[in-house]
Amino acid sequence: MRIVVAPDSYKGSLSAVSVASAMARGILQVFPEAEVIQVPIADGGEGTVEALITATGGTLRHNLVTGPLGAKHIAHWGVLGDGQTAVIEMATASGLPLLKPSERDPRITTTYGTGELIGAALDAGLRRIILGIGGSATNDGGAGMARALGVRFISAAGTDLDLHGGAALHHLGEIDVSALDPRLLECEIIVACDVDNPLCGEQGASAVFGPQKGATPEVVAELDNALRHYAEHARRATGRDVANEPGAGAAGGLGAGMLFFTPAKLRPGVDIVLDAVDFPTLLSGTDFVITGEGRTDFQTAFGKAPVGVARVAKQLGLPVFCLSGSLGQGADDVLTQGIDVTLSICDRPLTLETCMSEAEELIVAAAARLCRIIKAAQKLR
Repeated sequence: MRIVVAPDSYKGSLSAVSVASAMARGILQVFPEAEVIQVPIADGGEGTVEALITATGGTLRHNLVTGPLGAKHIAHWGVLGDGQTAVIEMATASGLPLLKPSERDPRITTTYGTGELIGAALDAGLRRIILGIGGSATNDGGAGMARALGVRFISAAGTDLDLHGGAALHHLGEIDVSALDPRLLECEIIVACDVDNPLCGEQGASAVFGPQKGATPEVVAELDNALRHYAEHARRATGRDVANEPGAGAAGGLGAGMLFFTPAKLRPGVDIVLDAVDFPTLLSGTDFVITGEGRTDFQTAFGKAPVGVARVAKQLGLPVFCLSGSLGQGADDVLTQGIDVTLSICDRPLTLETCMSEAEELIVAAAARLCRIIKAAQKLR
């Protein structure tokens, strides 16, 4: 028997690598002779680097970068097993988890550190880059990233703009791209983006994602106006009109910044990850697939990692089981997206804190329970 386990992380509790390992241990309790293929996955957010370097036999690298509020810290990125592809999570350089709740202020947070990681990949000779842009603390339209790669932002007064976050873009007078790193023209850049929001407006970066980063309604309006002003100058400087492209508003507008200043293409994050690990080939000869995530609910059906896994598996006619930390409203929506069964790992009433602290043991037990049901079903046949 061959079984593929391809879970996302249980965010705040276990990485995708740890979840896959726990699932495998539970499976082997019931099917000790089984070949269990562990394929930790991600959707472009937290855990993307770890999942991809684990699945491809890649290597982890570290660089000193500028954090969202300007303080220096060590951020990680990776090189895939092909030795030619860099994988970067913007969250490790410019992410919300780097800030205390009291420090969140999207008026002054910057994506500069993300640009520094892209530069590190270029310095390493890599010309294929996968960039996950989930979990940002920023709302600067990717201006900080662009500045780190050589773009000059000039104030209306003709001086270099004191660019520390999205609010400063209101004072922008001109964008000069003449010193933009020319190595970018040699690159294939794939951006993992799982939202389709435009840069500005009611569905834009500031309005939809600004509040979770600390923006009040007044700040949302300020930032939206600043991004609108920035987009017009970026259009003039690059000849690219991307503000209304689906995904331009992702990560506080970093999606737009990548489209303005680099040859990036935006794609659903889980599709990028599954392509990178050659998931269809891994499924060859497989009997069934187990996926999962921290919480499965109505949002999962809109292309989150378990559904991405199921869509590929269903092309090969494979049964797909989803073991999640919890099942929320609309969890059954995934049953029309290729997942056959959804199960919670919780086997009794538990507090959220207990479920998270004991997640590893609960996953092992839940995977074993699932396999006992599958074994019994085999006897019925």
